[in-house]
Amino acid sequence: MKYTACLIVAAMALVTVGCSNTNLTKGQQGAVGGAATGAVLGQAIGRNTEATLIGTAIGTMLGYIVGNEMDKYDRMQLNNAYESGPSGQPVAWVNPDTGSSYQVTPQPAYQNSSTNQVCRQAEVMATIDGQPQKTLTTACRNQQGQWVLQ
Repeated sequence: MKYTACLIVAAMALVTVGCSNTNLTKGQQGAVGGAATGAVLGQAIGRNTEATLIGTAIGTMLGYIVGNEMDKYDRMQLNNAYESGPSGQPVAWVNPDTGSSYQVTPQPAYQNSSTNQVCRQAEVMATIDGQPQKTLTTACRNQQGQWVLQ
């Protein structure tokens, strides 16, 4: 019983540390939160170490999947900006799950002389957790015609 209580406390500590670490991806943050929730639910349902560990494993997997889907939303929007955004015109969106906002201004496409790929740069203005961030990104089309960040 003491082992299980320690496991739950450790999982909750990981959530606190994980959520404060902005270097984690959304998928990783989801996995940490899912692990803690799964551990608590596993213990509440099974009342033994095995149930807690099973709950942790299932929670980690589900949390990662949910968190990763949020990442996919922003990648999809960025891809749309590269694909159909007019050069020099900002394309903006707000992630409905995180509240993070983005404004992407794509530049004209060009042929990369060393790879012969069609590439496009874009200026990305993002506000994540209230902090504005600005970066310049480049994406090139792969052999399937999809934009891939470089």
